[in-house]
Amino acid sequence: MSSVRIGGSAEDRIRNGARWTRIKRSARLGLLFAAVVEAIIPFAAQSADDLKLPASFRHWYHVNTMIIDKDSPLFEAMGGMHNVYINSTGEAALKKGGPYPDKTVFLVDLHEFTISDGSYVEGPRKVTAVMLKDKKKYAATGGWGFQAWAGGDPSKPLVTDPTKQCFECHQPKKDQDYVYSTYIP
Repeated sequence: MSSVRIGGSAEDRIRNGARWTRIKRSARLGLLFAAVVEAIIPFAAQSADDLKLPASFRHWYHVNTMIIDKDSPLFEAMGGMHNVYINSTGEAALKKGGPYPDKTVFLVDLHEFTISDGSYVEGPRKVTAVMLKDKKKYAATGGWGFQAWAGGDPSKPLVTDPTKQCFECHQPKKDQDYVYSTYIP
C-alpha cells in the first residue's frame, strides 16, 4: 500500500507557504487600500466638484425673483436678478416651510439686469448656483451641497470651498433648513 503524503514535499510546502504569504499580503494591502478609500470618500463628497448643473430647470417650480441692485451692500458679490427654482422633490416641503428631503435642489439663475422705462429687464446670465440636499453626504454644511458656475457654463465651476463661500452665509437661516427662499402663495 502506498502512503499519500498530505502537503507534498518539503519543497512544495515552502513554495505553497510563500504563495499563501503573498496572498495574505495582497489581501492586507487590499484591505488597507479599501480603508484609505473609505476614509477619503467622505471628504471628497463634501467637495462641490461632484455637483452637476441640472438640465431643464426652467421647467421646475419658480419660487421667486429677487433683484439686488447697486443700493444693496450685497451688490458687489451678488448683484443682479435672481430667479429661484426648486425641483419637484422639494416643492411640497417649500410650501410647508421645510425641512427639505434629500435630493431637493434649489437653483438660482442669476442675471445682469438693466432698467428701461422704469422696468427691470433681465440681461445676460452671470451665474447659475445650486444647493443639493443630502444629509449624510453634506453633513458638514447643514446637509446641503453647494456649487455655482460662471455664466451657467458647466465647465466653469466657481465653488472651491463650500463652507466659506456658501454655507457661512446660509447659517443665519438654520431655522429654515439653511434656505433663504420662502413660499409666497
